[in-house]
Amino acid sequence: MKTFQTQWHDNHWAQSDKIEDLDSKQTLILIFGEIHLQPDAIAKMKSLSPNACITGCSTAGEIQGRQVNDDSLIATIIAFEKTNITMIRGVDKPDINSKELGVNLANQLNETDNLCHVLVLSDGLGFNASHLIEGMTDILGLDIQVSGGLAGDRHNFVKTHLLFNDEVTSSAVIAIGFYGEQLEVSCGTRGGWCSFGIERRVTQAENNMLVELDDENALSIYKSYLGELAEQLPASGLRFPLEISEPNKITKVVRTLLAVDEETGTLTFAGNIPTGATAQLMRSNVESLIQGSLEAGKICRHNISSSPQVAILISCVGRKLVLKQLVEDEIEVISEELGEQALLCGFYSYGEIAPYDRGCLAELHNQTMTITAFAEI
Repeated sequence: MKTFQTQWHDNHWAQSDKIEDLDSKQTLILIFGEIHLQPDAIAKMKSLSPNACITGCSTAGEIQGRQVNDDSLIATIIAFEKTNITMIRGVDKPDINSKELGVNLANQLNETDNLCHVLVLSDGLGFNASHLIEGMTDILGLDIQVSGGLAGDRHNFVKTHLLFNDEVTSSAVIAIGFYGEQLEVSCGTRGGWCSFGIERRVTQAENNMLVELDDENALSIYKSYLGELAEQLPASGLRFPLEISEPNKITKVVRTLLAVDEETGTLTFAGNIPTGATAQLMRSNVESLIQGSLEAGKICRHNISSSPQVAILISCVGRKLVLKQLVEDEIEVISEELGEQALLCGFYSYGEIAPYDRGCLAELHNQTMTITAFAEI
């Protein structure tokens, strides 16, 4: 595997000759940042790498090595030597639901032998990502893991964008299949948030819309915990996600608030909240978030026998808001854990996709740092 990272600046990709040298049908190019605002950059990359699979998305911040950038365009070129890749796209259609779309994408990728991993980039607002991943894992099971994340839109939550070769689109899901027996892939995901307050039962919810907790108006209960910060909803809700526990399920998930409806008293979250589950508010500080990233790095490194050559980091926009000027600290601890040989790329997202642990199916997470590391052996 050969890797290279470059940034679009002054109307050109830095060291573009290296991009041309790595072009092949086994090359994956990930572009994170202002893809919808830089058509010349996308066209130039396509001309430099006509044979490569080019994808990426808009973000709430771009990760380049140990740096976190805003409003930039970062390209990471991964030229595999012993691994084949296939990239497909699913688009939002009136006659298909998100779970069915996940099933269709997984079936397409699984038609070819030796599928070993699937990386997913999804519209951050237009799909029910919980159902999407459920559909994919129904087909792929535990043998073929899924990871990835949801595109971001800075802190606006208005519209996100995906890149499929040289086409920028919204309302789409891009899935990349990796094939071969000489590719090791490892995932790690942790949050670092701490629960507080009493546990409440979800008595009414519909997909990702929370209506009632303990038979009471969900928005009223949420506001009572936030105090003065309730006036800043929904933005302040990024700092106070919900931890969701389902009966007979050993793992818990965190859900980030996206929107509130004052008229109906409902809360809309970035992932599904099942009726009958228990919910508890969470909060965090800088130290605990950085510790969560370190734990994700340790899990990822523990689950791979070779030294990672490249790692895709997808962290939540809510973490970035809490960490502020210390946001690069959570990247630095991962770099130290994975080693200097691992090229880091990624973005701040509206949701993260990964298995919580070995032996677990992939799920949609919020407020986590999620790592996908690759090594060819």
